[in-house]
Amino acid sequence: MKTRFALISALVVVALMIVHAADVTGKWTSTFETQVGQQVYTFDFVVKGSTLTGDIKGSLLGDSKVENGKVDGQKITFAENGSFMGMPLHLEYVGEMTSADEIKFTRNIEGVGSEDLVARRVK
Repeated sequence: MKTRFALISALVVVALMIVHAADVTGKWTSTFETQVGQQVYTFDFVVKGSTLTGDIKGSLLGDSKVENGKVDGQKITFAENGSFMGMPLHLEYVGEMTSADEIKFTRNIEGVGSEDLVARRVK
């Protein structure tokens, strides 16, 4: 009886985690100001389980891939690698889904600082 209760409880917890996971799959856009001017980004995210992949098209680094992407509940993390003015640049994104159509991100730019941005779902 106790084993059955534990199994049912575990299944309920897993089901709740799946229901509450962020639905990030799809196209998102963001326009924001930075130290090097206005940036326009498009993110095309794909989620499989807790793994986030996809493509990024942005003003700063051009076309790049989502790297080391993860979705944990409403939290989204990934990296972007490219080059700016001939120098390699690594950006780390940490975000939280604030609604079904909005993600608030902070992106840390290696050796430079951080920037806040909001991505909105393309409908």
